Amino acid sequence: MPNYLGLDGFRFGWVAAWINDRGDHGFDYSPGLMRLLAMPHARAMIDMPIGLKASGYRTCDLRARELIGPAVFLGARRDLWAFPDMAAANRHYWEHEGKGRGVSAQLWNIRGKMREVDDVMTPMRQAVIGEAHPELIFWNLAGRVRLAKKTSAHGLQQRIALLEQGGFTRLPKWLTQRHGTGIGRDDLIDACACAIAARDSTQRVGGEEIDPRGLRMEINF
Repeated sequence: MPNYLGLDGFRFGWVAAWINDRGDHGFDYSPGLMRLLAMPHARAMIDMPIGLKASGYRTCDLRARELIGPAVFLGARRDLWAFPDMAAANRHYWEHEGKGRGVSAQLWNIRGKMREVDDVMTPMRQAVIGEAHPELIFWNLAGRVRLAKKTSAHGLQQRIALLEQGGFTRLPKWLTQRHGTGIGRDDLIDACACAIAARDSTQRVGGEEIDPRGLRMEINF
């Protein structure tokens, strides 16, 4: 029976959650992305930009931000990892693209994970491995309304309840088992959301832009 795989980065590597059509589900983690992508799967969704522009903001990010707000980081570019620090990157972007067109600390801090994904992605692989955004998935699962902040107790319970409804009934137990792994609570929750999108998603924002390597810039939910 095919598995549907959701992946998210965390401090020491990657966490993957999977679910199948029988409702069996589990999670795993690894320092490297490829071991998790080697798990048999019919479809995978990853919470990381796929398809990177040379300059400017991706249309899919701008559209997603209109729906769910600043949880969507702007400024994913292929040359981001070429700069020695965030200040140098922003000086370059401000000079060449205009003030305010830089990158946030959150995006800067995942540049290594972005490069890891970019290194393994091809247009052929993109037919099975897509980009997703957990907050866009939750927005859709909740009936297209924004949830409480994920840092709040209410927001946390909203997200766990939606994932349990989607089949991840063991998630509350998993959240107690992750201690000592380095996996953050939100990382595991987001991986589960991406697995639900891998199984159920038929919608996306973007898709019209193609990057220089032939990868579509789109966010599935």
